[in-house]
Amino acid sequence: MTDLRLGMVLPRAESGGRPLDAASLADAARRIEEAGFDSAWVFDSLGRGRLLPDPLTALAVAGTVTRRLELGTGVLQVPLRRPMELAHRVLTTHLVCGGRLRLGVGAGSTAADFAAVGVDFASRFRQLDESLAIMRQLWAGARVGDAELGAPWPIAAGGPPILIGSWAGSRWIERAAREFDGWVASGARSSWRLIAEGIVRFRKLGGKRAVLTNVNVGLEAEKPSPDGPDDPFDLIGPRSVAVERLRHLRELGFDDVVLVAARHDAAHLQELRELGA
Repeated sequence: MTDLRLGMVLPRAESGGRPLDAASLADAARRIEEAGFDSAWVFDSLGRGRLLPDPLTALAVAGTVTRRLELGTGVLQVPLRRPMELAHRVLTTHLVCGGRLRLGVGAGSTAADFAAVGVDFASRFRQLDESLAIMRQLWAGARVGDAELGAPWPIAAGGPPILIGSWAGSRWIERAAREFDGWVASGARSSWRLIAEGIVRFRKLGGKRAVLTNVNVGLEAEKPSPDGPDDPFDLIGPRSVAVERLRHLRELGFDDVVLVAARHDAAHLQELRELGA
């Protein structure tokens, strides 16, 4: 059984009545670190009518105001970007973060994101595979066709660890275990049954780090949310229910759980951090 590390998603919009701006994003990152969380994460979406900060820009801001937090994408839709440009931006963010970037990546699952940038949705898995191969070579200082980044900065050499975001039954979970640095699952977009099946499969394949992200938390709820096998996994309910559900994740063998909260004030963050005590 692993020690479960707690992460927190950075604000995506107004948080606790405070509009999102550079100062509020930076302040939230500081408070997440001060509360004792192990990591801070961001999501990625385009074309859905809801504006989210660019993932790598947001993490660069967080990286400049923190010193200990790991900073992750959960997950970045790689096929929406050109590999040379993305490799450059990722390596720069890894530099700014002092080598603390953890790159969760995926093929994407929402056609609207692809339509917004004119990228073929049906070929997304092939594009993910090809882009990851190119970026890894570029981060190692190699030339790929006409693309070459040059010698990487020492602290960012080789690029960040790569974790693959995938469904439990996907062939990508096997690649996450055998070729990459970990697996990212989603609590809100998966279910109790699927995350349990996924972690068993990932560990049997020799996988290293398993992260469950997108876990909504709401301790103010008087009654717990449903916990049937096909219900989303969350921490909505009284504190005792949230603690028990975290214990369940620990027993399954997850290494990290990443919480999504409506507020990022110091008192609330401390309350949430103590769930893992």
